[in-house]
Amino acid sequence: MRTKMPGAVQQLELFTPVVTGGMVRQHGFELFRDKLPDPLTLEDWVLAEKDLVNSLETDGLLKR
Repeated sequence: MRTKMPGAVQQLELFTPVVTGGMVRQHGFELFRDKLPDPLTLEDWVLAEKDLVNSLETDGLLKR
């Protein structure tokens, strides 16, 4: 039986339509390696998405 961890985020609605949930999740796990194997929290998820979008814009790979 699966139990849900309090504060854990399975999948959120993304603020940026260009990135996928998998991209954000992977980037979050790279950013927060010290928290593994615990799931990402809501705050971690939002920070990971913002950082991913910022890095894609900086690299010129994302144009809104």
